[in-house]
Amino acid sequence: MNAVEIEQAVTELAEQSFDAADFPYAFLIAFGNKETTIKRLRTGASNKSDIGGVLQTNNIHLATCAPGDIAATLTALRDSPATTRAKAKFILATDGIDLDAEDITTGETIACRYSDFPDHFGFFLPLAGISTVKQIRESAFDIRATSRLNRLYVELIKDNPDWGSADKRHDMNHFMARLIFCFFAEDTDIFVSDNLFTATIDQMANRDGSNTHEVIGEIFRAMNTPIAKRAEAKLPRWADAFPYVNGGLFSGSTDVPRFSKIAQRYLSHIGSLDWTQINPDIFGSMIQAVADEEERSVLGMHYTSVPNILKVLNPLFLDDLRAELEAAGDNARKLANLRARMAKIRVFDPACGSGNFLVIAYKEMRALEYEINKRRGEPLRRTDIPLTNYRGIELRDFSAEIARLALIIAEYQCDVTYRGQKEALAEFLPLDAQNWITCGNALRLDWLSVCPPTGTGVKFQADDLFMSPLDQAQIDFANEGGETYICGNPPFSGLTKQEVGQKDDLRFLFSGTEFSASSVDYVAGWYFKAAEYNRRQPCRFAFVSTNSMCQGQMVPKFWKPFLRDGLAIRFAHTSFLWKNLAKNNAGVIVVIVGLDSDSKSSRELFTGEVRIATENINPYLTTAAVNIVVDKRKPVHSLHELVRGSIPNCGGNLVMPAHEAKKLLEQYPEAQRFLRRYVGAQEISKGIVRYALLIDDKDLDLALEISELKERIGRVREAREASDKKSTKEVLSKTPHRYELISSVGSAPSVVVSRTTSENREFLATDIVPSGTIANDNAFFSEVDQLVIFAILVSRCHLAWIATVCGRMKNDYRYANTLGWNTFPVPKLTEKNRADLTAAAEGILLAREAHFPATIADLYDPEKMPANLRAAHDHNDEVLERIYIGRRFRNDTERLEKLFEMYTKMTTKVSA
Repeated sequence: MNAVEIEQAVTELAEQSFDAADFPYAFLIAFGNKETTIKRLRTGASNKSDIGGVLQTNNIHLATCAPGDIAATLTALRDSPATTRAKAKFILATDGIDLDAEDITTGETIACRYSDFPDHFGFFLPLAGISTVKQIRESAFDIRATSRLNRLYVELIKDNPDWGSADKRHDMNHFMARLIFCFFAEDTDIFVSDNLFTATIDQMANRDGSNTHEVIGEIFRAMNTPIAKRAEAKLPRWADAFPYVNGGLFSGSTDVPRFSKIAQRYLSHIGSLDWTQINPDIFGSMIQAVADEEERSVLGMHYTSVPNILKVLNPLFLDDLRAELEAAGDNARKLANLRARMAKIRVFDPACGSGNFLVIAYKEMRALEYEINKRRGEPLRRTDIPLTNYRGIELRDFSAEIARLALIIAEYQCDVTYRGQKEALAEFLPLDAQNWITCGNALRLDWLSVCPPTGTGVKFQADDLFMSPLDQAQIDFANEGGETYICGNPPFSGLTKQEVGQKDDLRFLFSGTEFSASSVDYVAGWYFKAAEYNRRQPCRFAFVSTNSMCQGQMVPKFWKPFLRDGLAIRFAHTSFLWKNLAKNNAGVIVVIVGLDSDSKSSRELFTGEVRIATENINPYLTTAAVNIVVDKRKPVHSLHELVRGSIPNCGGNLVMPAHEAKKLLEQYPEAQRFLRRYVGAQEISKGIVRYALLIDDKDLDLALEISELKERIGRVREAREASDKKSTKEVLSKTPHRYELISSVGSAPSVVVSRTTSENREFLATDIVPSGTIANDNAFFSEVDQLVIFAILVSRCHLAWIATVCGRMKNDYRYANTLGWNTFPVPKLTEKNRADLTAAAEGILLAREAHFPATIADLYDPEKMPANLRAAHDHNDEVLERIYIGRRFRNDTERLEKLFEMYTKMTTKVSA
């Protein structure tokens, strides 16, 4: 279950009549426990409570009690030996009137009315396996609001199916945006009386919901009618209490979907929430899921943490402003200059979604401005920071509307915080009708028209914020002439996962350039557009990107032509997990790259919490000065090349597990001549034994005399004839005994390295296999220099190189022979060097052998790696690294600096 589903379940539990006997089990079900788990607890099979409650091991000890006995019951739960033995994380006591709970690990407690405990559901999210970092707990209101709005949305679409059609989707989304504004306005004194919107509907609408749409329509019409025109508008008296809002939010169609009795009840439930708690930092990205059928199925997974966003914004420009504020101290003139600078800053997110980056940037800027005003003795001064300097482009219209609404709410909340409720209210309505969030395709639009550098040339003025054409910027900048910062989190669409339209976007964008649309991730388009913008108007820009943008072929294919005209990486965050609220969500491995053309800019590289000030950051996100590594057909060193393994393309029919090979030989001993050991990534790491058939053309007739081989060859033909690939269907099917690609199978043992190695391992998955073994295309091998190559492949130096220059699958190491092995700088080896490396390799193999039959996967678990094996690897690293610099390297940074230095010299020499 995700957080929104849990909130819904908890809310429904609190609304039911309290059943003391059943509550503990219903509570656990609400947090995702399965019926089998609950059954075991009910029967006592797993319930170890010693005070008559319910105790779930490693989770919670809870009990119900008589009215007034909560404190004593909670103490009994806390003091219970069973609570300690079962390592319970929480204790909870309730009498159906009140509820108390405690997080035993942190000591944090909650105490509330029983009916209000859903307001604290975030406190218990660890029970569902969801991490409750501070930011997630603070988003509890947003999750509750999203959950209830979703229920209303689904109910309305059920009763009004035409509103779910493509033609009416915009109207439905616009209606939801209006509702959100009304709920916020009635709880924050924007409306003249508390609860005005919800109370008016409760009073004027029929209980069965039959006229609710008419009541809401009249309220919306009132908020679109200026006070001076109210009389001629002939509004009902009860609607006249609503203010004129303007801003286009309530203009256009006043159609409202019809409400059932259930939908009206949901509307009332939404109104009962305390909307003063809305957090525009993250609310927008959650609420946009309500209007998207696919996203609604994973509702609650749309949380982008503020700390992650600040990883972009802080080094982009906020840290610089804070440093200037620190340097200004209490100097009134310097503070005024900083305030004037901030008032001109433009923040532009060309993939803004529902506005998270813009909202957080605006709020951080307002906080800095308030500190300036305090130091100057002007704490109540009106802000000089125009909201319209925070601009965005968003493909989906509803997200664009929500982004505008989130920014409006953020502005109002900042005014209340820094100037007071009275001043904020006086200036909030009517809303300005300017449109500063553009709806459209960012890779097709002219960014200079959306975010003009001087404020001139964009003259179209809208009188309708939400209903006017959105494919162009519609206002000039206030306080023109300032700095521009471009930032955001463009769509995560890797090279192989792009939709047809996305590929077309890149082809359109790169037409006539040296960039290849078929060789880059989708986010490359945003970097390209930002660089083009920078050439017309100097700016600084940074994007969150999948880490593949800074690995493997992406570096020579994109970054090499991209970094020109003085453009350089100013700051970067190396790979980290971009997670959300989803239970057990794996997240996406991302990097952040910030660039500018200012040669005087400082450079900062962030790895986790470590910040390194440096003179250089290369596209691999290391500090080494490098020639970008490109594929090499032959090694730059003197060792033998690694060959990519064979490709059977046989539908599995030429390959078999060990037990099938044994059975084949029992029936047909003569088949022995056709069987070879067969290895790939799984066989290397997990010790799986498989065999493959290898049949020379001259031996085909002999093979066909063996009935099982004849059947297998026949099935290969059928599989290939069914292929959609023309060459497979028309050519390879004619010779079904042959592999699509067969690498050499010699008489000597081979060193093999897996194409993929888990990120959790400290060494590449590498082994020595017997002579005659066939490696498949998930491995690379060499029959020459086996032990010397083995020693290098399992070294820390080589792993650091592969982790940097080769692409990854998620965060696992992805080996490539032409990019990883052929480019790897190896010093010229003497005979003694070779002998020492051979001995070191043998030491590792002997250490492995001592733990037979443990597999590489077993042996290289970082927490369980045998001491003698680790010692053998340490010795191997020392032998190799002394060949490079006469001692051990201090760390990977030093390793890479040396390797890139050697690569540059070796490739420059070759080129010369």
